[in-house]
Amino acid sequence: MKRTVAERFADTIVERSRLVIALLLLVSVVVGAGAVIGETGDAPIGQAGTTSQEQKALDEIGATYGTNDAIVSQVVVRTEDGNVLSRESLLRSLRLQREIRNDDSINGTLRADRGLVGIENVVATAAYAEDVRRQRANSSKNGSGTNAGAPATRPPSPTLDQQIRALETRSPADVRSLVGTVLDSDAAAPGTDPTEFLSSNYEPGTTSADARITFVFQRGTDDSEAATQAAYDAQVAIESLVDSRFDDAFVFGQGIVDDASSRAIGDSFIIITPVALVLLLIALTLAYRDLVDVLISVFGVGVVMVWLSGAQAWLGIPSSSLLIAVPFLLIGLSLDYSLHVVMRYREARTGALDTDDSDTDRRSPAMAMRSGLSGVILALAIAAFTTAIGFFSNYVSPLASIRDFALLSGTGIIAMLVVFAALVPAVKLEVERFFDRRGRPRLRSAFGGGNGPIRRALSGTANLAQRAPVVVLVVAVLLASSGVYGATGIDTEFNQADFIPQDAPAWMHSLPEPFAPDQYDVSANLAYLSDNFRQRGEGSEAQILVRGTVTDAKSLAALDAATTTATERGGRNGTIVLRPDGSAAVESPATVLRDVAATNDTVAAAIDDRDRDGDGLPDEDVAAVYDRLYDAAPERAATVLYRDANGSYESARVIVGIAGDASAQSSASDVRAVATAVERGAPVTAIATGQPVVTAVVQSALFETLVEGFSITLGVILVFLVGLYWWRYRAPELGAVLLVPVLIALAWLLGTMALLDIPFNSETVIITSLAIGLGVDYSIHLGERVVDERARHDTLGEALSAAIVGTGGALLGSAVTTAAGFGVLALALSPPLRRFGTVTGLSIVYALVACVTVLPCLLVIRERLLGRRTNVESGEAAN
Repeated sequence: MKRTVAERFADTIVERSRLVIALLLLVSVVVGAGAVIGETGDAPIGQAGTTSQEQKALDEIGATYGTNDAIVSQVVVRTEDGNVLSRESLLRSLRLQREIRNDDSINGTLRADRGLVGIENVVATAAYAEDVRRQRANSSKNGSGTNAGAPATRPPSPTLDQQIRALETRSPADVRSLVGTVLDSDAAAPGTDPTEFLSSNYEPGTTSADARITFVFQRGTDDSEAATQAAYDAQVAIESLVDSRFDDAFVFGQGIVDDASSRAIGDSFIIITPVALVLLLIALTLAYRDLVDVLISVFGVGVVMVWLSGAQAWLGIPSSSLLIAVPFLLIGLSLDYSLHVVMRYREARTGALDTDDSDTDRRSPAMAMRSGLSGVILALAIAAFTTAIGFFSNYVSPLASIRDFALLSGTGIIAMLVVFAALVPAVKLEVERFFDRRGRPRLRSAFGGGNGPIRRALSGTANLAQRAPVVVLVVAVLLASSGVYGATGIDTEFNQADFIPQDAPAWMHSLPEPFAPDQYDVSANLAYLSDNFRQRGEGSEAQILVRGTVTDAKSLAALDAATTTATERGGRNGTIVLRPDGSAAVESPATVLRDVAATNDTVAAAIDDRDRDGDGLPDEDVAAVYDRLYDAAPERAATVLYRDANGSYESARVIVGIAGDASAQSSASDVRAVATAVERGAPVTAIATGQPVVTAVVQSALFETLVEGFSITLGVILVFLVGLYWWRYRAPELGAVLLVPVLIALAWLLGTMALLDIPFNSETVIITSLAIGLGVDYSIHLGERVVDERARHDTLGEALSAAIVGTGGALLGSAVTTAAGFGVLALALSPPLRRFGTVTGLSIVYALVACVTVLPCLLVIRERLLGRRTNVESGEAAN
């Protein structure tokens, strides 16, 4: 009889088991050496390159405008004795600034000009100016000093020490009076509004506030990676200084977020790892009921992890938070493959695979491994191939971190197949031979193979499939339909706040050291900051690039109206920041003209001469007014107007403050509405851009790419399975049948995500790839076993019972172990890890349930339809 490929492979492993072990251990050393001698580095989940008009507009702004590309952190001081504008509170912040400046490691990262800016500086500078004017007045009155009789000049900007002395010499009442003057004054310098340092609920005209903010401007974002990291480290150091000076204050910045995320992941794994290990060991012990097999399985998992680490280094894939999922993925699949190999061996060794009454005591380990491995190897290979396709398909993503995820996970799946199809069976065989030679044969039944509750439960699903297959299928489809309907309401927006660590529940804080986690207020701080202040720095501003006849009076009026539109959108949706006076935090040529005109007589006169409707803006000869603006305040003008070398105005820019916790898609929608309003009112084109808008564009493109890849993956797997089963059994419909439970389980998963309010975005769409991978894996194992058993039994019922009890036990053991390993991530403090654990754990449970309930029903219905068609064809032939 001609031997199959599977049988010849099993023969090779059995006959050359020691050589296989030696070769694969040698390969493990070579591959694993990459983890020692290679360097992977670290890489965040970055933005993908894009050629969208939004990105082109942002690049143009960066090349032509005086943009503020500084890294910014925010120091928020909240209520102290009911008033953060008191003398003591302001002095405390000034002394904090001096301490920051005196720390070389922090000061070296600060911007040279205006590195720290807050209302404490505004008030202290006003106090210093009063002192200088008083000294000059006294000098003039006494007729002394070299400058007596000279015209008054604006005093130079005071140093921090001079600001501190100016406030220290004043009483609390004097400072309160000075604060009132600063906040009520109409003579503020161009572009400065002291109320921007106060919370949005500040009542104009009062001299007290419950919160204020100080901005810390660091080096530009175009510097080296090392400089960026130094700036982020400085933010953490500033946080320590703030905590030592204030009872209720916090620092927020990207460095703070990164530090909290790293610590949260570390704390999560300190808590999760022992829990996961205990659960996995309990699950493996219950499934194997044998310490030796548990150790063999753990050994195989360890080798896969060595290969994974080495492969990552050899491939030069940098570490990122997304790649944390890969080891968990491979551990789950490795345990699944191990259970199938070991349980099929046990069935062969104990004679459970025989249909006659052969003497099981005479079945040697070699015979059992040959029989068991040949029966499962094709299922393992097919499952690995389809699962790898699911992950390799993500390699078309425009995001480098997802391409790395696809490459590393696909490579890991190939490594896992080699380890558990060759190395682990060879090691298992040698261990069994060792015990057999010493007169201690190990005859263990497969999981679910006894007469216990697991066997009865599995047998019950087989009986249900035979008695009421249509009912079960209808119920499953109805639930799936509900899941699909619920999925239409799933949030698909990308919100950076969803990735920020949250504080642990109270019971975690009661854990003993080292398990008790730190306090994580960064999420609450971001919410407070977004609700009360306009943020600065990365991702906090959107922009609108206006091209065309920007010197047309209609264009200026449309730019002025943009503030009204932004105010309406901000009040309605909360994505655009509102100032304390209720207007949107918008900067445009119109707002800059009014700001500068308030303190510059030349600009004010130019506007008055051309203002026909009294709105404070010129209605004609706008270019001439812009020229006066450039003469009076060139830096301010350059932030909202681009004038070429010939003096022509090529474009204008509108800057819109965005709430830090707003989703990228919502922010982009509101900013685009403002841009559309500008276009409607003037002969110009307005393009919404800025980091929040570009992020929304990239995320939308990425989401579409992943969904397309997701669909292609299903199509490729379907074609592969249909072709495979047509080639092997002339039953192409069987390939489609095996995919149906996967789709049903996926629909259940999407519906549950809607119920749990878990978004379906570029992060979770990758997790659903895992659902397909595991679902196809389960279906193939059970489907292959049913086909194998059908050839050895007279009826489908007997074949189903044998297959579900045999392979179903391995599937159940695998599902329990992997669901426990993944599900425990739901305890993580990091939201991405928590979502990953929740969604993956649910996908495993649903894949198993669909496999052992829906698939048997489909196989029963298929056989009945085939039998009916055969009877019809036989009847037609007889006639």
